[in-house]
Amino acid sequence: MNFDVAAEKYDRFMGRYSRLLSAQLADLAGVQHGQRVLDVGCGPGALTAELVSRLGAGAVTAVDPSAPFVAAARARNPGANVLQAPAEQLPFADGEFDATLAQLVVHLMSDPAAGLAEMARVTRHDGAVAACVWDYAGRTDPLSGFWQAARVLDPEVDDESHRAGTREGHLAELFVAAGLHDVEDSALAVSLEHSSFEEWWEPFTLGVGPAGAYVASLGPEGQAALRERCRATLPPAPFVVTARAWAARGLV
Repeated sequence: MNFDVAAEKYDRFMGRYSRLLSAQLADLAGVQHGQRVLDVGCGPGALTAELVSRLGAGAVTAVDPSAPFVAAARARNPGANVLQAPAEQLPFADGEFDATLAQLVVHLMSDPAAGLAEMARVTRHDGAVAACVWDYAGRTDPLSGFWQAARVLDPEVDDESHRAGTREGHLAELFVAAGLHDVEDSALAVSLEHSSFEEWWEPFTLGVGPAGAYVASLGPEGQAALRERCRATLPPAPFVVTARAWAARGLV
């Protein structure tokens, strides 16, 4: 998969949905004035911006393994401490933060168990850890129309549905395994209107994430076939994509 892309490409692909989740995840984590918080896998900074708006830039730290995303998050959130680092190796002391959050990233971690354990490690005693992941297994995610079309043409395609946290209850199970207590399992929902099929389809051609990598792996004929299968799968434009993310919150 590829997230070493320009932030603007991510904005057009997934950022248009992730921005709608940020306030909901911050609410779930109980983020409030006076806290110091960490955004893990911050991407170009959608959740980071929400945290800065609530706490002030000096109280917010964010990390991401992608250099272009780190640069964008720094530029978009002046004063926030944004570093390049993977979730599995957070460069912070034990108990450094009051809350640690991860939006749409647990399923992309190379080792989700290690990533969540690190999130717990850097959070103070009784501090909150919160995360959310799209419901890929239930196929109520923003990319469900795309993957549905891809499966028709390629039944063996990796549609992300097997990844960590993408099925109901699994994210909470991972939280418990990471040693968190008082774990709460919930779901977040977003809706986004698309004005035309082309406006919906074009971001898939930008090479972002597993879906973008899959499109890039196809030749021109394969891409055209997938595009037209997607067109047949989706309702006439304008149409609304409603998506669900599984979410969990636990205490250290």
